[in-house]
Amino acid sequence: MKAITLVLLSLLLLPGRPWAQPVKTPKKTVPFDARQRPRNLSDEQLLDLVQRQTFRYFWDFGHPVSGLARERSNVAYDYGNEVVTTGGTGFGVMAIIVAAERRWITREQAAGRVLKIVNFLWKSDMYHGVFPHWLNGETGKVIRFSPKDDGGDLVETSFLFEGLICARQYFTADNPTESQLRNKIGWLWEGIEWNWHTQGNQNVLYWHWSPNNGWSMNHPIHGWNECLITYVLAAASPRFAIDKPVYDGGWAVGDHFRNGKVYYQTTLPLGFDYGGPLFFSHYSFLGLDPHGLKDQHADYWQQNENHTLINRAYCIENPKQYRGYGPNSWGLTASDSYQGYAAHSPTEDLGVISPTAALSAFPYAPEYAMQALKHFYHDLGDKIWGEYGFVDGFSEHHNWYAKSYLAIDQGPIVGMIENHRTGLLWKLFMGSPDVQRGLTKLGFESPYLLKK
Repeated sequence: MKAITLVLLSLLLLPGRPWAQPVKTPKKTVPFDARQRPRNLSDEQLLDLVQRQTFRYFWDFGHPVSGLARERSNVAYDYGNEVVTTGGTGFGVMAIIVAAERRWITREQAAGRVLKIVNFLWKSDMYHGVFPHWLNGETGKVIRFSPKDDGGDLVETSFLFEGLICARQYFTADNPTESQLRNKIGWLWEGIEWNWHTQGNQNVLYWHWSPNNGWSMNHPIHGWNECLITYVLAAASPRFAIDKPVYDGGWAVGDHFRNGKVYYQTTLPLGFDYGGPLFFSHYSFLGLDPHGLKDQHADYWQQNENHTLINRAYCIENPKQYRGYGPNSWGLTASDSYQGYAAHSPTEDLGVISPTAALSAFPYAPEYAMQALKHFYHDLGDKIWGEYGFVDGFSEHHNWYAKSYLAIDQGPIVGMIENHRTGLLWKLFMGSPDVQRGLTKLGFESPYLLKK
């Protein structure tokens, strides 16, 4: 899709409350100049600035017709100018909630935008209540993600509703906009046929179903990866829920589920060797609060914290001797690279640092994440700071700096920094009675379940 005209961001840091004024999109557009970014900021002011500027990806750059999040900021892969992403929109909804709470926009503006999104989804293509990965943001028609991926995507739908459930919990006012918003989210949520995706009552969820191709993609969702949220929401469904045997027999039996090995003096309970890309510890946990979250398989705070520390330690060791890696420049996760999109990790290391990796890890390693943030902003900002925050990836070794932003990478920056600062999204999501029911059904422990 086309990159929109760059805008000069009015990010005035007001003493004491830098978020006090609502965001206003400037009428006059001029090229963005990263060299003019504010300096001499306190840690809190820097976090405010990064969250607020990153939020603009979803607010200023949201699709003008649907309000949904655009897949990416640049034209790529020949998929056209109208592509919006359902999972990235879920992350964007959470960013909008953060913006309302911090008063970058008014509550009325936020509710209006989310209602616009929900009204568009209401009439968009869906399959057994499950939305596609990509939609046309103007028409609501499916845009296929791959040759046979032209139907429902259960994982992207779970990311979407991770955000919409937060919105239903947040927008509780007794007025027509918020009442309509809650009702429509509830109806869409209740209509998702999670159990349809067991493909005939098998003890596993399948990722895709298409009216044209049926189950031919045949992709069972096994762990450990980013999809824990899918099983939790499937168990939480008011009408079409799965039972615990689906979780036990589908999610918890993957070839890369249990680990238990030690890397850099740190034990990794679950997952691939060295943990895999860091988004495994971000996407599901924008809503799921890992503090005290346990089941028979793992303590999920320990899992995510240790995954983060292993990823950073690998970058410090830097076995491939890439220029630019170190204690202040770390974080391997899926993002754009000089070779195209890649799932960066210690076992797929192309020399590319993805800013979302360290910044979305603020809850797990706040001191180390802040070190990375200051390096990205102060030392590399001329090259990687832009109109929507930090670009998707960079490689000092290859002298490559992305020009692109992706919804699924920008959204976790806003949401996970906020969870670190206030726990806002965790409190909203974990406060949902449906979510609590799903967690209980699957055998989880959580402090939220004790508050009932």
